[in-house]
Amino acid sequence: MKLTGLVAVSTVLALGASACGSDDKSGGGGGGDTVTIGFMGDLTGENSGIVIPPKQAAQLAIDEYNATNPKVKITLKTYDSQGKGEQAVPLAKQAITKDKIAGMIGPAFSGESAQVDPVLEEGKLPSISASATNAALATHGWKYWHRLIANDNVQGAGIGGFIATQLKAKKVFIIHDASEYGKPFAETVKSTVEKAGATTSEDAIDVQGSDYSSTVNKAKAFSPDAIFFGGYYAQAGKLIKQLREGGVKARFLSGDGSLDKGLAAGAGGTTADGSIIGCPCLIDPSGTAGAASKKFADAYKAKFGADTAIYSAEGYDAATAFIAAVKAGNTTPEKINTFLSTINIPGVSKQIKFSAAGEPTATDVYVYQVKGDQLPLLGNSKTATVK
Repeated sequence: MKLTGLVAVSTVLALGASACGSDDKSGGGGGGDTVTIGFMGDLTGENSGIVIPPKQAAQLAIDEYNATNPKVKITLKTYDSQGKGEQAVPLAKQAITKDKIAGMIGPAFSGESAQVDPVLEEGKLPSISASATNAALATHGWKYWHRLIANDNVQGAGIGGFIATQLKAKKVFIIHDASEYGKPFAETVKSTVEKAGATTSEDAIDVQGSDYSSTVNKAKAFSPDAIFFGGYYAQAGKLIKQLREGGVKARFLSGDGSLDKGLAAGAGGTTADGSIIGCPCLIDPSGTAGAASKKFADAYKAKFGADTAIYSAEGYDAATAFIAAVKAGNTTPEKINTFLSTINIPGVSKQIKFSAAGEPTATDVYVYQVKGDQLPLLGNSKTATVK
């Protein structure tokens, strides 16, 4: 999640709704003139705003490849899990046994990934997530699992360092949503600021609830300089609104799960202004990162009528990795996976290269500041200053 202007939620949902069915026209994982790659994530749920951009970008990469009239074309088949493991697991089994796809982009979220990735591993299906950041996902020894985004230990240390060094916060209130994503992420931020000398207090919210008054009261009593929330934008926006209504004025920060226009909408108008959102992702609609980034941003806007948004660059790069495998003559899951173990090519978000554990070798963390419904980039977490 990163960028100067993110896709409007209404536009994103409209595009996502039309994209939730199968885009597959031929089926089959390999052995013919078409290879099918899957995309799994929340395409219609409350956090779909951070999943549809990478889905669209993956489609863009595949469309561009197919337009070259290659010997083997690629189709993208979508699996709408709504971010729920109980929906994602049967979809993964269907992808392997019935649809016989050759690779999977996703799952998008960490919670569903924890349940789905063992299924993909057993089915020997290579996967590349553009957005699942839970650090533990890399600790299982999976051979078919990869991601193109730095994990929450890296992200948490980057944001925690920003809070301690750039903001010079001495008292930090930590909040999380008790999820596979939010809780360990928040704990890393907490550990980082504590090591820097800050005092902390911690609380969790119930994502099924809407009244966060208990947490607000605890935050107010602690009187922090900064508040960090580990979770997603649907809850982050409501949390900001209630914190401000409760008289808590401390700087609000969150991670990649909150890098969406929906955060400002949920907070109500300009209530979220000044909030800082970190992400190990680069949103670059103006193409300031270079010619490849500019070309991608222009092509994305031409196709979808919107600026690149959170994880769009990573979604494009995940598709690019699978495309490179197919271009090199690999059309079966096993051969594609072998190819991914040595891939080392430029992407639009970073160099596409994986460690033996499936982690990306590039680990930069960027910070963005909420301004209205925009999220302008401040820069690298190690050097950025708050405006």
